[in-house]
Amino acid sequence: MRFDIITLFPDFFDTPLNCSLLGKAIARKIATVNLVNPRDFTTDKHRKVDDITYGGGVGMLLKPEPMFAAVESLPVLPKREIILMTPQGQPLNQPLLKDLATNYQQLVLICGHYEGVDERIREHLVTKEISLGDFVLTCGEIPALTLINGVTRLLPGTVGKEASLKTESFETELLDYPQYTRPVEYRGWQVPEVLRSGNHKLIDEWRREEQIKRTRDRRPDLWEQWQDKVKGEE
Repeated sequence: MRFDIITLFPDFFDTPLNCSLLGKAIARKIATVNLVNPRDFTTDKHRKVDDITYGGGVGMLLKPEPMFAAVESLPVLPKREIILMTPQGQPLNQPLLKDLATNYQQLVLICGHYEGVDERIREHLVTKEISLGDFVLTCGEIPALTLINGVTRLLPGTVGKEASLKTESFETELLDYPQYTRPVEYRGWQVPEVLRSGNHKLIDEWRREEQIKRTRDRRPDLWEQWQDKVKGEE
C-alpha cells in the first residue's frame, strides 16, 4: 500500500510513522508513506497556499493551484483514491478501512487547514471525502494519521496474529468482550470464574453474551444494526 500525504506540516508525521506496529510495517515495506508539501508547488516568493474567500467571510481557504500541482506530481497506481479528510465526508468506520485496505494500492490523503479548501479541489481533484466524526479539529493531519494506522494494521503481515483481527470490536457488528490478565485478584476484584474454568465452550458463550450486553448498553445504534442483521439471516 502506498500512502501519499499532502500536508503543510510534514514534520507532524515524523514520530508517529516510526512507532509501534505502524513503524514496523513501514520499515518492512508493507506500507510506504510519501510526504508532499504543497508549498513546494507555489510560484510566488511568499509560497502562499491560502487566500481570502470570495463573497466575504472569516478565515482563509487553501488555494487550488498548489494542491492540484502537488497531487499531479505523484505517480498514479491502477487502484487509487484521492481522499480529503473533512468533517463533511463519509464517516470512517471499520468496513470502510477494510475496503481501503483490500481494494486499493494507493491512497492520496489531502490534509485540510484553515476554513477548508477551494470547492474546485472537492469537485475536480478529490475522489472521496472521509470524516472522523461530527466535530472539528485544527488540522487534517490527525484524521489522516488515523486512517493510515487503521488501514495499515489490516494489511497482511502487519499484525503478528492475524486471527486476532477477527475478534475485535466492530468485526462482528458488536463491541469487544471484557478481557482480563494476571493477577486473578486485584484489590478484591476477581477475574470471572468462567474464564478460569478451561471450558472453551462456556468461555465462548460468556464472551458472546458480554459482547451483546455491552453493545446494547453502550452503543444502541450498533445494537439495532446487529439485530437487523441477525433477523435478516434467520
